[in-house]
Amino acid sequence: MLLSFGFVVVGAIAFQYFNVQGALEAALLWVQNLGTTGIIAFIILYNLATILFIPGALLTFSGGALYGVFWGSIYVIIASTLGAIIAFLIGRHFARGWVSKQLQGHPKFEAIDSVVAQNGLKIVFLTRLSPIFPFNLLNYAFGITCVSLSDYVLGSVGMFPGSVMYVYIGSLAGDLTSLGMAEAMDSQVQLLQWAIKIVGLLATIGVTIYVSRLARNALQRNTLQANTLQANTLQPTVETRVSVYDSVK
Repeated sequence: MLLSFGFVVVGAIAFQYFNVQGALEAALLWVQNLGTTGIIAFIILYNLATILFIPGALLTFSGGALYGVFWGSIYVIIASTLGAIIAFLIGRHFARGWVSKQLQGHPKFEAIDSVVAQNGLKIVFLTRLSPIFPFNLLNYAFGITCVSLSDYVLGSVGMFPGSVMYVYIGSLAGDLTSLGMAEAMDSQVQLLQWAIKIVGLLATIGVTIYVSRLARNALQRNTLQANTLQANTLQPTVETRVSVYDSVK
């Protein structure tokens, strides 16, 4: 959590005082001039942007402008998935221990963490579909939960439709210098954008209701187990007291 917050602050400062977008555009032109080997450079650049909380929209658009819809989508999906896994592992190995200590003594948060661990695949998939949940921050956030890496990777399939749409928009530009005009070049783009927004809205509502219900049930179950354990602990004490009283009597 502290690590994620630190990256957010660093990213905000970078955007405020440094021309990050200009640097990205220059890097993308460099990637374009590399030819075939530029694919590897593009994936590495995408990974760095993901880890450093740099918005990946420009890079995703550029994937379409550089490589077309098909190959651009493949390279963007590979790059975004690898970046997400790296950020997840950073959150898991550098912040998870601290978070676990903070959760002790807070039943509600422990219940939510337990729910994410048991239903990680569905929760990751739904949040990936929703544009409301920031991609870069979400990578670290899942890293500090109990969700398994396999569920995290499989659930990240939910970000593929949005990635393909942005790659398609970028491909309409034809080159990096025309990316700003890509959205105005085809009326179908607006229809696709609305479709993604509607799916994202439904996913947001779905994940909110789903997690809330599971967390409430888990909290009730944990409370019941705690009460049962407490009752079983107190029963021998009561029986011992009664036995002592009878012997004295």
